[in-house]
Amino acid sequence: MGVGNVSKRILLGRKLRSSQLGETLLPKRIALPVFASDALSSVAYAPDEVFIMLSVAGASAYAFSWKIAIAVAIVMLTVVASYRQNVHAYPSGGGDYEVAKVNLGNNAGVTVAAALLVDYVLTVAVSVSSGVQNAASAIPVLSGHEALVACGLVIVLAATNLRGVRESGAFFAVPTYGFMLGVFGMAIYGAIRAAQGTLPDVESANLKIVPQHGYEGDISQVAMIFLLARAFSSGCAALTGVEAISNGVPAFRKPKSKNAATTLFLLGAIAVTMMLSIIILARNMGLRYVDERDLDRLTRGDGSPLPANYDQHTVIAQISRAVFSDFSPGFYFLVAMTGIILILAANTAFNGFPVLGSILAKDGFAPRQLGSRGDRLAYSNGILILAGFAMVLILAFNAETTRLIQLYIVGVFVSFNLSQLGMIRHWTRLLKTEKDPSVRRRMFRSRVINTFGLAMTAVVFVVVLITKFLAGAWIAILAMVVFFVILRSIRSHYDRVEEELVIGDSDQMMPTRVHAIVLVSKLHKPTMRALAYAKASRPNILEAVYVDTDGGKSNKLVDEWDAQRIDVPLKMLYSPYREVIRPIVQYAVEIREANPRGVVAVYIPEYVVGRWWEQVLHNQTALRLKGRLLFTPGVMVTSVPYQLRGAEEAKNRADGELQRVRPGDVRRGRTRTGR
Repeated sequence: MGVGNVSKRILLGRKLRSSQLGETLLPKRIALPVFASDALSSVAYAPDEVFIMLSVAGASAYAFSWKIAIAVAIVMLTVVASYRQNVHAYPSGGGDYEVAKVNLGNNAGVTVAAALLVDYVLTVAVSVSSGVQNAASAIPVLSGHEALVACGLVIVLAATNLRGVRESGAFFAVPTYGFMLGVFGMAIYGAIRAAQGTLPDVESANLKIVPQHGYEGDISQVAMIFLLARAFSSGCAALTGVEAISNGVPAFRKPKSKNAATTLFLLGAIAVTMMLSIIILARNMGLRYVDERDLDRLTRGDGSPLPANYDQHTVIAQISRAVFSDFSPGFYFLVAMTGIILILAANTAFNGFPVLGSILAKDGFAPRQLGSRGDRLAYSNGILILAGFAMVLILAFNAETTRLIQLYIVGVFVSFNLSQLGMIRHWTRLLKTEKDPSVRRRMFRSRVINTFGLAMTAVVFVVVLITKFLAGAWIAILAMVVFFVILRSIRSHYDRVEEELVIGDSDQMMPTRVHAIVLVSKLHKPTMRALAYAKASRPNILEAVYVDTDGGKSNKLVDEWDAQRIDVPLKMLYSPYREVIRPIVQYAVEIREANPRGVVAVYIPEYVVGRWWEQVLHNQTALRLKGRLLFTPGVMVTSVPYQLRGAEEAKNRADGELQRVRPGDVRRGRTRTGR
């Protein structure tokens, strides 16, 4: 086994057979952290964004924080209820894409797919960046290196997911449940201390917030409405990740739809409770929180500026430090779990993006390589592409969550709206033919839920678009347009290729003549093997071709050719500029033009070496020549391999590895006799 195979085995584990796919399915206790970690973790940064937006008008605007939290909670519960209808109606894993494509047409489906692909990339970038920012609050050495650390974590997440959904899910379950335990523990302990009158203020409670220009004093009603709308749209970041479960239904154990719907219900209840708890605690504990780029708006109580090196900790870090002021292990546990869950929240995208990519590949909207499973039955190519895009975003925005989050929720609300509209049409279509009264009542109830969901998500989408477009949302919209064009172009290419490949009457006709050419660089064993193979194919004309770039070598070759009494004519192509490829291509084209219904067969002798680095020393001209000839109509290219001794030794080593009996092979049936 080579070094590459050993490294791959260590990183990814043993290969899994296709028949073992059922062993990778997830129970609900594992599916919850796998698919819901994104939505659950958003409660760690969505409150931050709400308070940042409200701080524009000063700390007095924080009075609206709990009302905004309730509005976000209502929208989330509505979306969860709507998606419970989706997983029952479309359990194949296509999620929003399938709903839109089936009920609204291909263009709507591709629009949803483009929006989700962008959203998944942003999920990884935002989650990992937010996790690193939280970690930097507790580990000062990370400050200034957040982007590089975030990229390293993306690589680790990708490698973990390449090991398979079930294995990565078991790995992520502990910190996800730890985060839930920490937040609920903080909320309960905080409520107890509040009831006892011992709830302390957070570290920023004695600070003042200077309102931004235009928000000093009494502000107009229009300005306040716009401010609340901005805060609401930022808080709706808590909804991201809800759609991932509908895309991951095939990964659940049977009954798949029921288990997915139950997981969705648990997700909604837990996320809403945690978000409301954090925002209410923050408001009651006197939090003061502004954008990292506007720290100069924070002052001491007497109006004096804060030190230049002032470090503003995250909302959840400030609350937990105060609530657990008499129990420091609770604070460190929650901060650690928050940092980990924010990073692992990207796992939701690592499960959703590859599955969606595989479905798009099956429908011809994405490269077919995205539909291939890797050694561990995960969609490896999709995982690698997602990791690459996410790292580009992290580096471009320097892992700043506040800048990235402005791009974040536009895409997910595009998919929400089209999905709800598609489900309304789905139920309307079924109601036209269904006669059973009980089934009709259930369908009508589902349509009402989806209609209400569409109304809510449409309002939020308009608010998000208005408030975030100039703040960076236009970048996400542009990216969706680019993805849409790419997906449609790929489908057009596949359709065009399929149309061209349809067998016609002329495709069954034999060529009038086969003119075979054996390329010769020198007279040796590979040349003789290529000549023998060409003879065996019985062409109408067979000749050897040599490109003359050095008169001395060509004369020597002619003498050797005659000495060996080879019965194949040797043709010399003169090349005054010492080119090898162009004369051969031109000669093949001339033969083809002389007989348009004939075929030119070019045989290229090639060495087969034993080590990868030896390949660099051979066959480079042959590789470039094949690349040119493949685009020449009527020319067939055949490589005739000649295995050098090193290649034979490599094959024997590989055979020896296959035949070697390792511990456990007999039990697993992996010996030659066991097979």
